[in-house]
Amino acid sequence: MAGLTHFDGEGHAHMVDVSDKDFTSRIAVAEAYVKMLPETLAHITGGHAKKGDVMGVARLAGIMGAKKCSELIPLCHPLPITKVAVDLTPDETLPGLRISATVKTTGQTGVEMEALTAASTAALTVYDMVKAVEKTMEIGGLRVTLKDGGKSGRFEAE
Repeated sequence: MAGLTHFDGEGHAHMVDVSDKDFTSRIAVAEAYVKMLPETLAHITGGHAKKGDVMGVARLAGIMGAKKCSELIPLCHPLPITKVAVDLTPDETLPGLRISATVKTTGQTGVEMEALTAASTAALTVYDMVKAVEKTMEIGGLRVTLKDGGKSGRFEAE
């Protein structure tokens, strides 16, 4: 299990001890998409969803998801999040919605999991709000595109 910090010397899962790490500014950005029929995208962007403002509700759900991350991921540290921004952008070439989630903190561990949770929660909320219109939507592309701060430094996806 060399290199996997969430396992002890005997291979048992444990929460990583970050108490000796420095407090530094940290940021992570994650993305995802919800692919759908063009008619479904028009339904969302035209404001015709029966459950309300799909992108607005999904944005709030993503923010809430980031804040609840440590309650959902067993070995994730609860963090003092200083910023969460979730952007949903219609993309007719997909067709669907592209989601970007940015999370910041000043702490002893990174916020990649919070950004991933924000993006995935927003995507799931989009699906929930328009599943009556289209059940064949596809959620995909969930990944970290930027991570900065801490000992490991900066990572940017290509």
